[in-house]
Amino acid sequence: MRTGDATQPAGPVAWPEGFRAAATLGFDLDSEDVALTADSGTRERLSVMTHQAYGALTGVPRVLRLLERYDLKATFFAPGYTVERYPDLLRQIRDSGHEIAHHGYLHEAMAGISREREEAIIDRGLEALDSVLGIRPVGYRAPMWETSYATPQILLDRGLLYDSSLMDSDLPYELAENTSPDARSIVEIPVSWALDDWEQFAFVPDVFGPGVIEDPAKALSIWTGELVEAHKYESCFTLTIHPFLSGRLGRLRALETLIETMLGMSDLWVTTAAGIAHHVRSLELTPRVFPQPEIP
Repeated sequence: MRTGDATQPAGPVAWPEGFRAAATLGFDLDSEDVALTADSGTRERLSVMTHQAYGALTGVPRVLRLLERYDLKATFFAPGYTVERYPDLLRQIRDSGHEIAHHGYLHEAMAGISREREEAIIDRGLEALDSVLGIRPVGYRAPMWETSYATPQILLDRGLLYDSSLMDSDLPYELAENTSPDARSIVEIPVSWALDDWEQFAFVPDVFGPGVIEDPAKALSIWTGELVEAHKYESCFTLTIHPFLSGRLGRLRALETLIETMLGMSDLWVTTAAGIAHHVRSLELTPRVFPQPEIP
């Protein structure tokens, strides 16, 4: 009979001197891949394919200009297929000094697949990043944020420092790969559906989306409210943006307004996900365990 809670919450994080909270901008470079993995038949639908390509062709260049204007560095989570289809664009992101992290290969859904299949997908994404860009990423974000209990170990075996897919905290922490006393740990930078533009703007008939396209002012209101509270509670604001969605003009202006609010907080540390992960690792936090539920 269990005598204590299954796990403990993440503890406070001591941010670098002069900062009370942290924020990171993550751009998920889902392109045609996210539609293709939802329905391979979409490759025959030119309208759908161009909708998805908007991010690479129009949204990302705008995002890069926006970040340059405010002298910000961000993390771009790139599926291997996007890397291979738009190599010049990815090289531009790399050469602009931004972090490029792993985001699967064809934005495959990981739910219910075997460990061997998950490993093969992760390896294929790593191969694309290496062969096209010559980089070995330190971070990973699971497509659709869908991980398995094997994911931490798979990532650690491949030398990754952090994951950004889980949702049990507002603070980054060290996640143990299993419950054994000598388990390794990976830095976890938690995410939230509320801090994702997909829920606000993603709509392609018969492919994905709720059928409602929200006003950018609504998204800005949600994100600003979360940012203010993250700053107040000394936590970590992790925003997820898809350039094929938020690269459109009115939405990009909302993102710019949010960035202006972020930069108006002088003690908010705005950095890449890798920057946060390296800092957390330096703190030598006690790793947390998250045991798989047992059903009586």
